[in-house]
Amino acid sequence: MKMNLRHCAWVLALAVGMSGGAVQAVAAPLFQDHEREREPDYSKNKTYQQGMREGRDDHSRNRDHSKKRHFKKDEDQKAYESGYQKGRNN
Repeated sequence: MKMNLRHCAWVLALAVGMSGGAVQAVAAPLFQDHEREREPDYSKNKTYQQGMREGRDDHSRNRDHSKKRHFKKDEDQKAYESGYQKGRNN
C-alpha cells in the first residue's frame, strides 16, 4: 500500500508540473502580442532614429545613456527613449 501511495503522489506531481508548463507556453505568446499592441510604431520618427543611433553608440562604447535628451513633446520623448533602449539592447 505504501508503494502505491508514493507512486500516485509522483504521478500527480508530474501531471500538475506538466500542465503548469503548458499553461505558461500558451500564455507567453498572448502577453507578447499584448505588449506589441501597446507600443506605437515609432520606426519612421526622427527622434526614434536619433535614439537608436545614440543607443547603439553608447552600447559600442560601453557608456550609460551619455546624452540626456529632453524634448518639448511627450510623444517625441517617448519615441527617443524607445529608440535608445532598442539601440542599446540590440
